[in-house]
Amino acid sequence: MKIEPFETDRLSLLPLAVEHADEMAEVLSDPALHEFIGGVPLTARDLRSRYERLVAGSPDPSETWWNWVVRLRADMCLAGTVQATITTGEHGRTAEVAWVIGTPWHGRGIATEAARGLVAWLQDQGLRVIRAHVHPDHRASAAVATAAGLAPTGHSHEGEVRWELPTRSRADRP
Repeated sequence: MKIEPFETDRLSLLPLAVEHADEMAEVLSDPALHEFIGGVPLTARDLRSRYERLVAGSPDPSETWWNWVVRLRADMCLAGTVQATITTGEHGRTAEVAWVIGTPWHGRGIATEAARGLVAWLQDQGLRVIRAHVHPDHRASAAVATAAGLAPTGHSHEGEVRWELPTRSRADRP
């Protein structure tokens, strides 16, 4: 399996490249984006270093990092990122997903469209266990997770609720 670009109705999701750092530093510059995830906005230089590490891939052979930038085709600009960390364990492959959309694009359904597209793309790659962790007070991110087909579980990790794609029973499968 390898990362590939894919599209949704309005978006092109492109594999992350170091060259995206300058534009993404501006997209992710609002400190409000870090309210629930912590940290502060990175400079273009720091983001380039981070992207170099991400593009190089995980040093753990049982883990794969897939990161995309979200490009609005109509505006020809980047608006955020989505990511999937794929781990291989005794129960098969699991995808841990996340999304971040810059504040100028909030309220336009972009995070929802990107997350739905990501979940569908991962399913097309054969992944059936897809999860995300959402801060319990982050209603917008919970709405995105719901729209992407994920449901909250009774589990939490580091103060965030684990959401998962419900598994279908054999009777529900085509």
